[in-house]
Amino acid sequence: MNGARFENEVSVFNTKVVEEGEIGNSIASRRKEPYSHTLVAAGNWYIRVLNPIYAPRIAEALDAVVLPPLFPLPDIPDEPRYTDPDALADALDGSVGCAERKPEKGSANVMTCVTEKPGEKPCARLELHGSAAARDDALRQLMSVPELPRFVVTAANWSVQFCDESVGRAAARDLGAAVVDHEGGWPVLDP
Repeated sequence: MNGARFENEVSVFNTKVVEEGEIGNSIASRRKEPYSHTLVAAGNWYIRVLNPIYAPRIAEALDAVVLPPLFPLPDIPDEPRYTDPDALADALDGSVGCAERKPEKGSANVMTCVTEKPGEKPCARLELHGSAAARDDALRQLMSVPELPRFVVTAANWSVQFCDESVGRAAARDLGAAVVDHEGGWPVLDP
């Protein structure tokens, strides 16, 4: 992808020999610890993506889905819920600031903004999710990519990625959210 070299592991099952449940069990075993692999899957096959940053592009090219590792998540509150990114940004603005708001190209549910903590990395990426399962998949996908260190705050139908941990912790406290911190590739959970 863009000249980068990477390896993947492909598993294809003969459905005349292997039952559907066995394929599902194989996929499930690859997503749990201690393996915690990111997989791209469809039908009777899956690919273990060794560099998970490429998983969404591989899935799109093969008309498949990304199955992030099943990293454990903290207890995530059911409230507060937001109806659109601007409402979440307004709440965030009341906590740690959210200026210079920019919708992410191609998504009506994602925006970035600048937080107001002087001297720190002032960034936040806000995202609304269609369901708790979609939120959890998005969080696990983030945690599976150690090249993208982020500090994540989440509740109900939303998540915010912060560049600065102290800003994220303040926002979590003010918004009544859970913290998912995965600096270094493995999550540190702090409900």
